[in-house]
Amino acid sequence: MALVQPPPPELTEHRQGHYAGAVSRGVAFGVDIGVIWGLFALGAYAVSLAIELIVGHTINISKYQVATLVAVIIWGFLYFAYQWTVGGRTIGMALLGLQVVKADGNQIGGREAVIRTVTLPLSFIVFYLGLLGILTNRERRAWHDKFAGTAVVYAWDARAARLRWLARKAPTSTPHG
Repeated sequence: MALVQPPPPELTEHRQGHYAGAVSRGVAFGVDIGVIWGLFALGAYAVSLAIELIVGHTINISKYQVATLVAVIIWGFLYFAYQWTVGGRTIGMALLGLQVVKADGNQIGGREAVIRTVTLPLSFIVFYLGLLGILTNRERRAWHDKFAGTAVVYAWDARAARLRWLARKAPTSTPHG
């Protein structure tokens, strides 16, 4: 059985702190949207089931479209704002090794997280023009990054990951007898 070799250190160790590109940010955002919808659907099912058990009849959320839309918007706001405030990253960003920081590189706080969350839809609503900065400027900042004074950087601790990989012992074969 062949062991998979890690990429050379020069390709991985120096990404930390660099501005994150469009592909990694897009994939992380896609993961986050999937998590938001999945958790919302799970929560809606749990609430519906609880109501059915308590009052004895089924609730169909498709009949309450406005309430459902408001609940999804509130849930999405809480999902992004809370995670950015607490750790500077969402689940999708953590999977891709990304982190939101202040433009000067310091950790963001609740104020920046809320501003970034509230202005995030603006980057999409106006024909995605707010996202062009990720492709065109050196700091790869979208409109919501500029409004909040934030940037997204690679925060994957590649050097530590490489050391952990090297510290693993290769499986040894033992004689069966």
